[in-house]
Amino acid sequence: MSDFLDILTHGRRLKAAVKELSVSELEEVQKKLEKVISDRREEEAELQKLEAEKQRKIAELKKAMADAGIGVDELVEGTPVAVKPKRKRAPKPAKYAIIDKNGERITWTGQGRMPNALKDALERGDKIEKYLIK
Repeated sequence: MSDFLDILTHGRRLKAAVKELSVSELEEVQKKLEKVISDRREEEAELQKLEAEKQRKIAELKKAMADAGIGVDELVEGTPVAVKPKRKRAPKPAKYAIIDKNGERITWTGQGRMPNALKDALERGDKIEKYLIK
């Protein structure tokens, strides 16, 4: 929430923020706020009216379909389009290899986080080409 909204929605903070305003200035703010509230009520009433009209039309269509003996699945022409299952991408081949201090061979594709053993070797001054798998 913004600082403005924090002040506006908290009684003591609002009182502290407007303490330097005169009564006439506060009344002017009140008129403007009442106008904003009135406009918002009108907007919400219009949205509710539109939603009610939409629901009325949906009910009307459902009744007409039921009277005609038509199901929703019959409205869609042709056969349903099957969703293709996502194929898992084959893993990339390793591009670099290094033997760590435990004697374990560690490989890296060159993407993602670099293994610590390889990172340590590069920090010691080794070139990455030294660990390239040929």
